[in-house]
Amino acid sequence: MKCASLVTLLFVMVAALFAQKSRNEMEKEIIKFEEEFRQAMIKNDAEKIGGFLGDDWIIIDPDGGIIDKARFLSVIQSGALIHEAMDSQDVRVRVYGTTAIVTALTSSKANYMDRKFSTRERATDVFVKRNGKWRCVITHLTTFTKE
Repeated sequence: MKCASLVTLLFVMVAALFAQKSRNEMEKEIIKFEEEFRQAMIKNDAEKIGGFLGDDWIIIDPDGGIIDKARFLSVIQSGALIHEAMDSQDVRVRVYGTTAIVTALTSSKANYMDRKFSTRERATDVFVKRNGKWRCVITHLTTFTKE
């Protein structure tokens, strides 16, 4: 009986270590994915940006408006929206199986229709892993007003 309990305990410990390692690896994948996305945004590469987004992706802007993937990419592709810089701080990744949630404090400098602007926002991205690839399915932005 004691032997069976020890084997069970050992199995549970190994499974927990494997799950933790797997979760850490997924968190690293997501952070790398976010960095590659940031680089594509700075390069204003609409095609590459589109590859990071799920077909049903939407962004909810700080005013509560919703922009879908096609509209977002067309604005970038047209050159009406150009990002000069994007930086993230306080990045937090939470992985739940094939879903991950990333929150961060983001700052960006951009130009929209020849008007420069900068933002400081709390961003939330939701990712889903499908066919072995992570894709962002929703982005939600909230203006960050604290000093």
